[in-house]
Amino acid sequence: MRVKSVRLAVGIAALALAPIAARAQNLEPRAYANTPIGMNFALVGYDYIHGDVSTDASLPLQNGKVQVNGAWLGYAHTFDFLGQSAKLAAVLPYGWAWGSASFDDRPFSRNVNGLGDATVKFSTNLYGAPALSLEDFQNYEQDLIVGASVSVTAPIGQYDSDFLLNIGSHRWAFRPEIGVSKSFDPLILEVSAAGSFYTDNHDFFREPAGLPHPGAQHSRSQDPIGSAQAHAIYSFRRTGIWGSLDFTYYTGGATRIDGGPAKNLQSNTRLGGTLAFPVNRYNSIKIYGSTGVSQRTGGHFDAIGIAWQVRWGGGL
Repeated sequence: MRVKSVRLAVGIAALALAPIAARAQNLEPRAYANTPIGMNFALVGYDYIHGDVSTDASLPLQNGKVQVNGAWLGYAHTFDFLGQSAKLAAVLPYGWAWGSASFDDRPFSRNVNGLGDATVKFSTNLYGAPALSLEDFQNYEQDLIVGASVSVTAPIGQYDSDFLLNIGSHRWAFRPEIGVSKSFDPLILEVSAAGSFYTDNHDFFREPAGLPHPGAQHSRSQDPIGSAQAHAIYSFRRTGIWGSLDFTYYTGGATRIDGGPAKNLQSNTRLGGTLAFPVNRYNSIKIYGSTGVSQRTGGHFDAIGIAWQVRWGGGL
């Protein structure tokens, strides 16, 4: 029974960080920048997340760690929505995750890979970013932009209720956001606020033989997570290069198993940076990274990534 219990506990340890890595309270500069309408963007990227896992003090676990490698494909299209520029985007990830922890000085680990949960995002500017053709956009200068978006994440990713470390989350997620972007040429300051809401996972974990209730199915619910982001973006106009200093704070997200008491309330802060530069008229590269500044739950983890973007259409 002890080995089975350890498997359960190690799964909980690894799971503490996996949802953060997969959905991330990701830092996204220039989310509401004006873009010419009728354009298409195809993206391919790679992310790497590594860190320690913070667990409930009642679990006798030490040295909890997790690594996540993720590749992803994305597509976005810009269009006119009520006279303002808007964008519809979709992202499909694939991940490789490894988690480990020790119990009574005995190491335990798990490897898993598979398709991640797909996300579709609709964003529109509400003020200050009129829908413009590529030709008209040449004369546009940003001042104040107000925008909003909503993301929906569908549970299509790899999931096995016999284990607690999975790539997918087996639940729906919804994330409305509102943001403001102000230009002080060549510096742009952005702030945004969002809330993430989750459906329950009624197939969270099935107890294996050796636990008190073999075959019993457990459910998991999570409270909403509120988040705020801030970005300071500097553009080198003649080169097309831009870089940003990124900050995010998120709180909430307490979890419940089978309707029990709430645990694992989050209150975390992250700091990051982004650098983007063009390769030619149609291609560009973006490099980004972030690290935890303060954590209440979820442990300390670092993340880096790179993305290649190809654009076409809209008279380009």
